[in-house]
Formats: sequence, structure tokens, C-alpha cells
Amino acid sequence: MKITDRTIDGGTPFDWGKTSLDYAKFRDIYPKEFYQKIADRKLCIDGQAVLDIGTGTGVLPRNMYQYGAKWTAADISENQIEQAKILSEGMDIDYYAVSAENMDFPHNSFDVITACQCFWYFNHEILMPKLHCMLKPGGLILVLYMAWLPFEDRIAGASENLVLKYHPTWNGAGETVHPIAIPDCYKENFEFVYHEEFILKVPFTRESWNGRMKASRGIGASLSEKEISMWEQEHRTLLERIAPDQFDILHYGAAAELKKRVISCMGR
Repeated sequence: MKITDRTIDGGTPFDWGKTSLDYAKFRDIYPKEFYQKIADRKLCIDGQAVLDIGTGTGVLPRNMYQYGAKWTAADISENQIEQAKILSEGMDIDYYAVSAENMDFPHNSFDVITACQCFWYFNHEILMPKLHCMLKPGGLILVLYMAWLPFEDRIAGASENLVLKYHPTWNGAGETVHPIAIPDCYKENFEFVYHEEFILKVPFTRESWNGRMKASRGIGASLSEKEISMWEQEHRTLLERIAPDQFDILHYGAAAELKKRVISCMGR
């Protein structure tokens, strides 16, 4: 499903379904430390019902499954959900192909609602009241993010510059360490209770880093097949020149927690 948002990439349409196969293969890259920090906060653990919105290929619920929570997950892309189901074989995870704004789960259904790598894609004026009503009393929204650091990491910076050569309006470039921005509309119904930013080293090979970059919004989700092929040929040549067979890419992780205020929900 194509998405167009004038605040993202200058309004260039993108479709995560175009890159689902690469996404499934190359974007399950969060290190164990990333997931352990969630569990250490006593979130997404045994006894909790958790909803993951914008789940993509189910990376978060699949990797947190071992901690015992009951997971439900939703994504706007049917292709992403198809891959999530394949990768989750043997796990009791309920997947739904639906946009976050059109979710219709009952009130007080979840202890935690997670959004990993996707929070800026939503219409929060529509979504925020729904999240508030779907959460149980005292429930939490957990927003998560991880990004490479192009100014500190030479390989990441060179790859990012090549993305910009083919997609100059891509605004996923230039990341620095900073707290996750939460839209003002959440202040009415939620209390901002915690945030953390931390440095991570993520291991790659030339093949897996090429795949990670290809399965990005700036390349695989938005460019034509011809443009993707041209970019990939140039990127592989670049990596042969600047990167060893195995290397780490410097990233930062970030988390933000919002706690539900006690305000009555209207409707169902």
C-alpha cells in the first residue's frame, strides 16, 4: 500500500510491501541489549497483553516472545504481515493487516502498546484517543527507535550519502542522538514518564549491510526497480572499497514511555 505524506521525504510515495522480502531478511538486527532494556523496565513480559502497532515483519513481538507476554500486532501492509506470520511460525502471536488509525480493539485490552521504528507515520490526532481507550488503567505506550549514526560512523555515512544521491528528498538522513519526539496531543491523556538514549554497536557483513540499506524507505520502499538496481550495484562497489568483510555500525537506541491518565473513554 502506497503512503504519501508531505512531511516525509518531500511527499514521495513509499510502500513497505515492495521491500517485504528484504525487510524480513535484513532488518531483524536489534541486538539483545535492545530487548533486554525493555524487559528490565518490566514491560512486554509474562502476564501482560501487548499490542505492537506498525509491526512490519513482527520483529519486536518475535524477539520479545521469550519474555512471556501475549502479543497482538498490526501493520498497514498485507505483505509485511504475511512475512511476519511466516517468521512467527510456532508462536502464539495474533497479526492483523490494518492501519493503526483503523484498529478497533475493545477498551481496556492491553497493558502495553508498543511502536518500534514507526511512530512518526501515524495520524496522532486520530490514533491517540484510540490508544488511550485500548490501554488498561495505568497502561503504557512504549515508543522505540534505533538508527545508525552517520557522522560518527564512516561506513554508515558513506552509505547514507549514496541513498541521498538516488533519493535527494529522503529525510531519514543525518541522525544524531536525541530523545524521541512525542506529539503535543498526547499531553492531554498521557503522562511522559521515562526516556532513555543509549549507544549500540550492530554487527554486519557487506551483504547484510547492503540488505539493510536496500530495505529502507529511501531505497526499497520508494525507488523504481531500475533505480534500486543501479543503487545496489554502486553500493556494493562502495562497500568493497571501504568496508571489511565484517564490521560494526555505530547506532543509538531510544525509548520513551507514556502512562495512561485516568480519563473516561467515549464510545464502545
